[in-house]
Amino acid sequence: MLDLRLTRAARPAVQLRRLLVAAASAGTGFLLLSCLGYALKRPEAASSGALRLAWCVVPVAATVYLALAVARTDPGTRPRPGLSAIGLGPARLMAVSALVTALSTTLGSLVALSLFLHLRGDLTGLPFDGAAASFLAAGKSLPLAATLTLLAVVPVVATVAVALALRPRDPRPVVRPQRRYLPFVRQAGGPAMGGRTASGPAAGRPATGGRTAEVEAAGEGVASAGEGAPAARGAVIDPRFTPPSLADKADDDKGPGDTPSGLPWAVALLAAGLTAQAYAGRTPPTPAFTFTTVPTGAGLFLLGWLLTAVGLVLAAPGLTHLCGRLLQCARPGALRLLAGRGLMAEATRIGRPLGILCAVTAAGYAVTTLYDAPGRPFGPLSALGALVVTGCAFATLLTVAVETRQGRAETTDALLRLGAPATVLRGAAALRAFALLAFFTPLTLAIAALAAFPLTR
Repeated sequence: MLDLRLTRAARPAVQLRRLLVAAASAGTGFLLLSCLGYALKRPEAASSGALRLAWCVVPVAATVYLALAVARTDPGTRPRPGLSAIGLGPARLMAVSALVTALSTTLGSLVALSLFLHLRGDLTGLPFDGAAASFLAAGKSLPLAATLTLLAVVPVVATVAVALALRPRDPRPVVRPQRRYLPFVRQAGGPAMGGRTASGPAAGRPATGGRTAEVEAAGEGVASAGEGAPAARGAVIDPRFTPPSLADKADDDKGPGDTPSGLPWAVALLAAGLTAQAYAGRTPPTPAFTFTTVPTGAGLFLLGWLLTAVGLVLAAPGLTHLCGRLLQCARPGALRLLAGRGLMAEATRIGRPLGILCAVTAAGYAVTTLYDAPGRPFGPLSALGALVVTGCAFATLLTVAVETRQGRAETTDALLRLGAPATVLRGAAALRAFALLAFFTPLTLAIAALAAFPLTR
């Protein structure tokens, strides 16, 4: 009951984001059911039906990514002090997030099923004079098992992804025991001995396990230091009580000075993808490449598009960090310094969905170029798929922006208490948005033009 109250008492903005997840799930579910209708209408075209179903992987992935971003920004399922005492620990809150995601995506799947049955004429007759009967297999009975399986794809995948991403983690870093291969070990300030002898308080004690002996020696060193005796310089400290290194920190928790890794590999993938598309464009595939007919020679085209999209997504965090660094060049003032440091600190969190949006935009430009010919019209299902993918990418970016704003709420409050004007903070946010727009818009257009160039020859 308390879980339902937390879910129902959310703010209107949270409910709106959940409705966006339900809408995306409805669009993806309708695309999956349309693939089933095509297979029932044309059982002889099994390869074309399988290709249509394979293209649905893209909207499914976009919907799951949006559901994951919405679950992360849900304030009602965020761990807070005192909730563990009433049974709402991290594991229970993770289960609540997974349940909310399952409800949202299941609602969308039910809406998709209702719309599909309505357009088929199974509820109140054929609407729109039977215009949708050609690709929805009107008049043929739907197999129950196939229908339920396709409708359950998005809820099951989204729920599992949310549960895995929000599972409770141990905040302490993983400690791996160090192995010693040298027979001569220099102990705490003593000379190198032929055997493994100990000097100090631990001498004369029987040998125990390596980790236990180190912890006991560290404890005795601290105790002797507290009594007035200086601790030995070679005393070993338990690694559980040492702060984690930079390599142990997650990418989202890195500071402004930590550059996101993977930029060289991203540039290499981007160059390889553009090269593959340019090489495949020397001999255009026949027949023409469409969503429903992929010729044999179009495999290199698809590989090039995939490498280009992955490279652009991986390069976006590093480019966002570079954009924040460029904002602080040439004697920056308080506004540019605040905006640049904010971009550098949030490069990984903002860069990933921004890279996905840029990849979707470049792919959309290439698809528009592909379907520019009059003999290959852009059908309603293709338009629906493009709308779902583009809408999910844009909504995910906005959701991550809200998450970023929530993450720096304490910093904003501290600046306001120190006397910083609210106009400066709003100006810094606007400057960050303008800098990202000015940096990524020409980059995306250039990559889209290069990716679509082989298709225009």
